Amino acid sequence: MAIGTKQLAPSELDTFEDQRLVEELRKAKEELFNLRFQSATGQLESHGRIRAVKRDIARLYTVIRERELGIRATPVVETKPAKASKAKAKKTEDAAPAAAEGEAE
Repeated sequence: MAIGTKQLAPSELDTFEDQRLVEELRKAKEELFNLRFQSATGQLESHGRIRAVKRDIARLYTVIRERELGIRATPVVETKPAKASKAKAKKTEDAAPAAAEGEAE
């Protein structure tokens, strides 16, 4: 990929979750708007950046659509089991002896 954003390479997009793809698309559209505004006011220094951002937007739309159609796999989100907080563990420990005393009576 000669032109475009390095963070949005197709291999990188495969690791993004759907929400992150939508967020990247929103940011790219916002950047394109700002670049077009700069171009209209004569303040744009890098005209090639408009082309790169357009390609990034097209790449994002392609990945999103391929996932909808099942052509491209959605990344598996690994979730770790939640650890009990110290406060919760302490409450459990305090409740256990009280429960045992109530049963012993």
